[in-house]
Amino acid sequence: MSEKEGTRGRVYLAGAGPGDPRLLTLRAAECIATADLIAVDALVSSQITAMFPRTTEVVFVGKRASAHSLPQEEINALLIAEARKGKSVLRLKGGDPFVFGRGGEEAQELMAAGIAVEIVPGISSAIAGPAYAGIPVTHRSFATSVTLDTAHESEGSTGIPWPALAQLDGTIVFMMGFANLGAIVRNLTDQGVPRSRPVAVISKATTPEQRTIRGTLHDIEELVTAASLATPALIVVGEVVQMHDVINWFETRPLFGKRIVVTRARQQASDLRRLFEDSGAAVVEFPTIEIGPPSSYVALDRSIDETWDWLIFTSANGVHSFFDRLFSKGKDVRSLSASRVAAVGEPTAAALRSHGLIADLVPEKFLSSALLPLLARDQKGIRTAVVRAAEGRDELIEELRSRGGDVLLAVAYETRAVVADPAALQDIDVVTFTSASTVDNYFSMVAKNEASVPLAVFASIGPVTSDAIKRHDRMPEIEAPQATVQSLHDAVVAHFGSLSGKR
Repeated sequence: MSEKEGTRGRVYLAGAGPGDPRLLTLRAAECIATADLIAVDALVSSQITAMFPRTTEVVFVGKRASAHSLPQEEINALLIAEARKGKSVLRLKGGDPFVFGRGGEEAQELMAAGIAVEIVPGISSAIAGPAYAGIPVTHRSFATSVTLDTAHESEGSTGIPWPALAQLDGTIVFMMGFANLGAIVRNLTDQGVPRSRPVAVISKATTPEQRTIRGTLHDIEELVTAASLATPALIVVGEVVQMHDVINWFETRPLFGKRIVVTRARQQASDLRRLFEDSGAAVVEFPTIEIGPPSSYVALDRSIDETWDWLIFTSANGVHSFFDRLFSKGKDVRSLSASRVAAVGEPTAAALRSHGLIADLVPEKFLSSALLPLLARDQKGIRTAVVRAAEGRDELIEELRSRGGDVLLAVAYETRAVVADPAALQDIDVVTFTSASTVDNYFSMVAKNEASVPLAVFASIGPVTSDAIKRHDRMPEIEAPQATVQSLHDAVVAHFGSLSGKR
């Protein structure tokens, strides 16, 4: 290899999968994390593009129907030129790069130019789309073969051998053929395919907006027109389509079709988001707060450096911030051996366990005041450090002091309001709140745009958060029986389950 060749970069031709960002392969995720430049198609999920590092150069080269942001020749030239600068270049496509993605053409050009290439296969919508619609493309009872076709071009230039295709008894999947559905139906029936042959059209496959219309070659056009399906869409022809009603696992999930807003801090949102997505919801992240360090570490350092009879933690955030500070001072859990520990709520107790500490006291209710009946009436001579956010209810501290206790408020973190665009709140079904601060900041943001924000069901993680909602003249339709994200999720599911039961 010459010195010049050795300075050239590499191009990764990768598939981003069919739409569901969780179907992105591990290798594609690695390429995203390390690329210097990403040339990305229009069909790549916005949740995947949100994973792009901020320092990475991004070029949108998407193609939809006849709208091309860059001609194919210019895309090829871009990949070659950037690789020759020594960059790691990721060409990211929807689905799989070699399934009607022009990846083969791009690979040819790159190899001819002497550019190192790696192919990173992606999950094709031709397979994943039917699977998410409960349609196996092969099935021993119905089809032992599957044929993939594109009907993207005009009717006269597809190059599809219709007579041969009509002789197949297996499954046919047409990609990029939604606009030519009528031509597909006519060509198949003209070649003798029975008009009773089952057909499914799957819109926005593998996303929370997925819709599947099932019919036959006789009536599928009429059904699709009535349903006003959106692109992109797949067309599946074959007897396997009847399995949709049997294995319709995705569109029957309890929150499918619901748009649910998560208002908690972005660094906390992942668990709640995952729960809702696993139940079929489209999740809108609308963080109203962010978690930051305290303005002063003086009190927190006292809680770490001095000896206390009780350390009381009121949240998982407080636990993590406390231990981050503890470790930064060169200490570990052994330095807390003289103290008893209380945790407000099971999530807080779980956070303590993750750091090797088991709480001595956990009240049944997720309220700091719920500790009061469990603590000594006479607090004289008892030193207590309450580790919490700068914002919080003071009943516990005030009551312990009134009982004669020496009580320190150790501020471990602060919650700060963030600015989000209320335009993201269109067509929503539920807004979830996990703290009073998320409630107050939400209403602060939407106050000026209240007329443009649709009414939605409000879901609260517990009574304190519900009280905050009521202070804004709204009632929480849903309140979690326990102050955990799992309980909040379950309460939302139960709410919509009860509504569907009434219909």
